[in-house]
Amino acid sequence: MTSTHQRAAAEKFATDWAGKGYEKGQSQPFWLALLRDVFGVAHPEQFISFEDQVKMDNTSFIDGYISATKVLIEQKSLDKDLRKPFRQSDGLLLTPFQQAKRYSAELPYSQRPRWVVLSNFREFHVYDMEQPRGEPQIIMLENLPGEYHRLGFLTNTGDERIKREMEVSLTAGKIVGKLYDALASQFHDATTERAMHSLNVLCVRLVFCLYAEDAGIFGKKKMFHHYMAGFETRHMRKALLELFEVLNQKPGERDPYMDEGLAAFPYVNGDLFAHADIEVPQFTNEIRELLLRQASDPFNWSEISPTIFGAVFESTLNPETRRKGGMHYTSIENIHKVIDPLFFGELKAEFEQICSIAVLTQKEKKLREFQSRL
Repeated sequence: MTSTHQRAAAEKFATDWAGKGYEKGQSQPFWLALLRDVFGVAHPEQFISFEDQVKMDNTSFIDGYISATKVLIEQKSLDKDLRKPFRQSDGLLLTPFQQAKRYSAELPYSQRPRWVVLSNFREFHVYDMEQPRGEPQIIMLENLPGEYHRLGFLTNTGDERIKREMEVSLTAGKIVGKLYDALASQFHDATTERAMHSLNVLCVRLVFCLYAEDAGIFGKKKMFHHYMAGFETRHMRKALLELFEVLNQKPGERDPYMDEGLAAFPYVNGDLFAHADIEVPQFTNEIRELLLRQASDPFNWSEISPTIFGAVFESTLNPETRRKGGMHYTSIENIHKVIDPLFFGELKAEFEQICSIAVLTQKEKKLREFQSRL
């Protein structure tokens, strides 16, 4: 399935299942449809098993298990609180995650899950058991069309996931490379230090805007696209400069009479848009086409993993890397192999210890200190 088809399938799935969700009667159709329609599993009934027995003090049943990708699913009815404890058949009060971990502990070691997914039909809470004390990723059913890729682990082995990330990153790099070359051709002399700096900053800002509109950072999908599409080619340079200026202004500092379309954009801190002394060349029809028809629509920048984002930026800033198509990146798993024993494991343990403090004022004080140190 292409990303466009998958996004459309995710949108239909989210619409079809909105407001539905009876644990005992609809769990299996829900997961079978998700795997078949959104993730392209031809025979999902052979891919996922339901109600597998687990022998404890009494016999219990795992709601869903995908052996190929080691995913354990704990399903609840619509709008059941996935963080709230529920009374078990043996009288214990356990949260759905604690319940899933209890099942996991009784499985043969080779079958223990890498992923635990809690669902109440409206939310997916995803736990990576490589980080068993970590907070879950939460994906809302209504956001599935833009975030279906976050559930890609359901069907993807590690190699397939890395392959998909590489495909997306290479496509993004090619798009940025085309924009880079088209913009460079409009500079009076793109070889000067000032022009090179301006070109790099301009491309990085554009990449941010493209990512922000897909990831919802701007507030609405395709905000950047719709804003820029509202101008003819000869006015796009001025429109872009005005947008950069607004993105660097807090709402209280802005012209109260500015156009509503501009005023809708949020303030972006971090100084990315702070420096106005860069050269921005005139746009051409080619640049307009690249920006609106290739970079913005239909490519979805939110599908890019943060670990790859650096590679995309490198392809922007380093023409030699871009020419060679030499983007590469380190997988999340390998990054954690390095940083966890160095410092990240200790930081996570400290964070968990702070979160366990019962007194709210003390907890908030410690969290602020911890944040400042980070």
